Amino acid sequence: MTSVELKKELHDGGPVFGTLIVSPSPFWPKVLGDCGLDFVFIDTEHIALDRNQISWMCRTYAAMGLPPLVRTVSPSPYEATMALDDGASGVVAPYIEQAEQVQQLRGATKLRPLKGQRLNDSLAGQPLPGDLADYAPGFNENNLLIINIESVPAVENLERILDVPDIDSVLIGPHDLSCSLGLPEQYDDPAFLETTETIFTKARAKGIGAGIHAWGDVASQARFVNMGANMIIHKADIIFFKNGIRDELAGLRAKLGLQPSDTATGEVNI
Repeated sequence: MTSVELKKELHDGGPVFGTLIVSPSPFWPKVLGDCGLDFVFIDTEHIALDRNQISWMCRTYAAMGLPPLVRTVSPSPYEATMALDDGASGVVAPYIEQAEQVQQLRGATKLRPLKGQRLNDSLAGQPLPGDLADYAPGFNENNLLIINIESVPAVENLERILDVPDIDSVLIGPHDLSCSLGLPEQYDDPAFLETTETIFTKARAKGIGAGIHAWGDVASQARFVNMGANMIIHKADIIFFKNGIRDELAGLRAKLGLQPSDTATGEVNI
């Protein structure tokens, strides 16, 4: 899938499925190529990855037909531009709460390489001069802008946020959202589910994609799709490793008649 195809699916179809890739190992792409993924998610907000690693990951996965979506450290337009320069197909901007933040990110992702006063004039509604009016959309055709909705103020401001042009999808950060609601990690609470459905519904009504990074079981993730999500980031490589090694070692110990070890059962929150 190309980034343009992913963009079309987010606006007009889906669902599309990805996973969070924590490991920068060059062996990982060989393993992931035939796993049925539509895209990969790379998180620099919570994961310690340097710029060189991110660029290699982005360019490798993009060449494989897995558009890389990179979450930046902050909702900075400068960081967004840097991620795109490093090969990201799309930027995921964390903890958005105001429409003005999205406007600045729109400039960084959809109007590159404009900067300074020319960019500010364009964001204020002034038409681009000369051939620039045709050049900018083509130059940025492959870029996706995805915004994290993960707080009560973001939900309260959601309609204004979604009125900003050129958003390709919203993405719920469930851990942060549950904490902002005063319901930390209570993902089955009716108030949390009602809030997520509201976000999905409002985004899809605008023709904007609606996603969530979920690490529950398959049934809980299918529930989000039934509620209106058309993008699922399914767990993470580190979660699959943890669950796999824990479950298989427990099975091996049981097969050998050994006492089970004390293993952690908590989920990995990212």
